[in-house]
Amino acid sequence: MTKIDQIETMILDIPTIRGHVLSMATMRTQTAVLVRIRCSDGSEGIGEGTTIGGLSYGAESPEGIQSAIDTYITPLLLGREADNVNGAIQLIDKLVKGNRIAKTAVEIALWDGLGKRLGVPVSQLFGGAVNQKLPVAWTLASGNSDTDIAEAQEMIETRRHNIFKLKIGKRSVREDVAHVARIKQVVGDAASVRVDVNTAWSLQEARWGLKGLQDAGCELVEQPVAARYRRAMAELTKGYEIAVMADEALNGPEDALAAVRENCADVFAVKVAQSGGLKRASEVIAIGQAAGLGLYGGTMLETGLGTAAALQLFATIETLHWGTEFFGPLLLTDGILAEPLIYRDFCVEVPSGPGIGVTLDPDKIAAFRRGAQRSMKAIAG
Repeated sequence: MTKIDQIETMILDIPTIRGHVLSMATMRTQTAVLVRIRCSDGSEGIGEGTTIGGLSYGAESPEGIQSAIDTYITPLLLGREADNVNGAIQLIDKLVKGNRIAKTAVEIALWDGLGKRLGVPVSQLFGGAVNQKLPVAWTLASGNSDTDIAEAQEMIETRRHNIFKLKIGKRSVREDVAHVARIKQVVGDAASVRVDVNTAWSLQEARWGLKGLQDAGCELVEQPVAARYRRAMAELTKGYEIAVMADEALNGPEDALAAVRENCADVFAVKVAQSGGLKRASEVIAIGQAAGLGLYGGTMLETGLGTAAALQLFATIETLHWGTEFFGPLLLTDGILAEPLIYRDFCVEVPSGPGIGVTLDPDKIAAFRRGAQRSMKAIAG
């Protein structure tokens, strides 16, 4: 029996290529928590847990993610059977409440290790890939219309992206709608334009905003109001032709079921980390599919490692009505993989190797690692 022998965590701080402007923060560095699980047979798996903008976005910080893994999750897993991923998930869920991103990092490492030992990609463990590449959006988040237009035109010309999501919500509704309308007017039918409000609007602001965005040719608005305002989301979903997408409102399958029951979304933005791992994300996907909703592969702006894990899961979905936004590695000044993910022809390719299909570059890890790595090891007997 292969047992979990050692678990290491480390924090990486990687600068972004430009300021990434959200309604609640401007990101200039992305921080990721990496997990490495070594097993008694010499095999290992790697995982990642990443949030956006520290505690300004959600309840977990990088430091808290690392602490939850080191202090609470690792002692539960040391010495356990490495191949029983479902058993590990159930044990962690029973004894560790919340902390979905921390759970995600560990679970990805477990799936990665299992796939490597079996010699198959993680997609095979979820039924098999039906797509080898997925459409990928790019977020225009400089906050400046001219800069965003130039960036969008370059992406279209180089065939890297023709789906654009604009981060809005920091300015007045009128200003934001004008910003979106200007960009849509320039790119025209050559690209799809969507927006992400990141919960910044009140219901009344959202009514005006959705009307203006719809008239401007915008196709989708993501999480216009706070996640807890399901009735407001339901009103907006029913009241406009523009698609309304739930994001922050989805923290696992229970939230997905509530969203379906209360008719408060046309589309699910499914994030692996926000769902609590690949397994829980697959359950969110299944609920959305059963309800006939559109699906979108969401991101927490992970490095290539976390992005590869998400690709393994989303490659198993036959139809992604709204594509994905797995562009996280492209927002960073440098990657951490020995072989970077491939972006071309408006898509990102799914890694084909065993596990999640990627390996780390040790020099890059050393360059971006914050302080000394932490590790815990099982004691024999």
